[in-house]
Amino acid sequence: MADIVRVGIVFVGLLIRKKLQERLKQKKRKARRMWVRNWISKRDTHGASNILLRQLKDEDPVAYRNVLRMSNEQFNVLLQMVDETIRKKDTKKRMAIPTATKLEITLRFLATGDSFTSLEYLFRVPECTISLFVPEVLAAICQVLKPYIKMPSTSNEWKQIQYNFFLRWNFPRCCGAIDGKHVLIKKPPKSGSMFFNYKKTYSIVLFAMVDADYCFTYIDIGANGRASDSAIFRDSTLNIAMQNNTLNMPENSVIVGDDAFPLRTNLMKPYSKSQLNNTERIFNYRLSRARRVSENAFGILVWRFRIFSRPIQLKETTIDNVILAACSLHNWLKKSSPNTYFPENAVDREDLNTGNITFGQWRNHVNNLPTVSHLGSNNYKNSAEEVRRKYAKYFMEDNPLPWQWKKVGLELA
Repeated sequence: MADIVRVGIVFVGLLIRKKLQERLKQKKRKARRMWVRNWISKRDTHGASNILLRQLKDEDPVAYRNVLRMSNEQFNVLLQMVDETIRKKDTKKRMAIPTATKLEITLRFLATGDSFTSLEYLFRVPECTISLFVPEVLAAICQVLKPYIKMPSTSNEWKQIQYNFFLRWNFPRCCGAIDGKHVLIKKPPKSGSMFFNYKKTYSIVLFAMVDADYCFTYIDIGANGRASDSAIFRDSTLNIAMQNNTLNMPENSVIVGDDAFPLRTNLMKPYSKSQLNNTERIFNYRLSRARRVSENAFGILVWRFRIFSRPIQLKETTIDNVILAACSLHNWLKKSSPNTYFPENAVDREDLNTGNITFGQWRNHVNNLPTVSHLGSNNYKNSAEEVRRKYAKYFMEDNPLPWQWKKVGLELA
C-alpha cells in the first residue's frame, strides 16, 4: 500500500511539473509576439529616414549634405553600388531594415561618431540591430569604392602627379607626400598594452601617401599603437616597393615626408640640425609647402568624418574598415564633387604674390590624429644627402620664390 501511495505522489508531481513547463512555454511565446518596442515600430512614419532626411532633401540640400556628408544624388549612386551586398530578405516574423536606412545610419555614424544608442533614437532602429549591420555596410563601402584609392601604375600617371606638385607647390619630380597618424581607439578587451602608444592613449596607425589633389593614393592600416614607428614604414608595401624600384616612377622621382622619415635618394625630409644655413632653411620651407597636402588631406578627413574626433569603440577589424571606408569616401567625394565636398576655403590657401597662408576651415575643428613620431633611421647615405643638396641649390638659385626669403627670416637673397 505504501508503495502505491509513493508511486501516486511521484505521478502527481510529474503532472504538476509538466503543467508548469507548459505554462512557462506559453508565457515565452506570448512575450516573443512583441518583436519591437512600440515607438520603434513607428520607424516608417516617424524615423529620420522618412521624415527629416526626406524633408531636407526637398527643402535644404546643404543641410542634407551636412547630415550625410554627400548630396542626395551621390547617396543614391552609392546606395545602388552597395544595395545588393547589404540587402536582407523579409521574414514571416519581421520586416528587414531598408538598405537606404542602413546606409544612412552608417554614413551618419562616420559623419558624427555618434553612439549607436543616439542613432537608435534618431532613426528608430534598435541599437543591437545597428551594431550588426554597420560593419557589413562599412565592408561593402570599402569594396565598391576600392578603385578610388589607387597607386599609379604607369609612368604617365606618375608624371601627371609630378606636374601638379610642380604647378602648385614648385617642387619638381615629386610623386606624393607621406605621413603617419594615430587613430585613437578605446582599449580593446584583453589587449593589454598592445595598442598603447607614446601619447599614453590607445590607437591604430594609419600610414598614407597623398597626391597634389589631396587624395590618398596609398594607405596602410592596422599597425597597433605600440608597434615601433620605424617598423610601420619599414614593413609597409610602399617602402618595399620603393626599395625594389617596382612602382614604375619616372627616373629621379622623390616622395616627401617630415623629419620622422629616413632620408633616401627617393625620399626627401627636412634638415633637422639646430643651426641651419640659409640654403638649408630655404629647402625646409619649400619642402614644407609640398608636404602641406598630406596635412590638409588628414585635416579634411577628420573635419568631414567626425568619427575620428574621439576614440573609436569597435572591434579591431571594424575599426580598420571605418578608416578605409572614410578614406575611400574622401577620395570618391573629392573626385565626384570637388566644389561641395572640397570648397575653396576648406584647405589652406596661399597668396601667389606674398606666400601668405589663409588657413582652411578644417583647422577650426578638433583634429584628433596625432602624428607618428619616428618612422625611420636618422642614418643616410651620401647619395641621399647629395640629392637633397641639389634640391636645396635649385630652390636657392634656379627656382626661387619671390617671398621665400622673408618666410625664413631673410631680408634679401
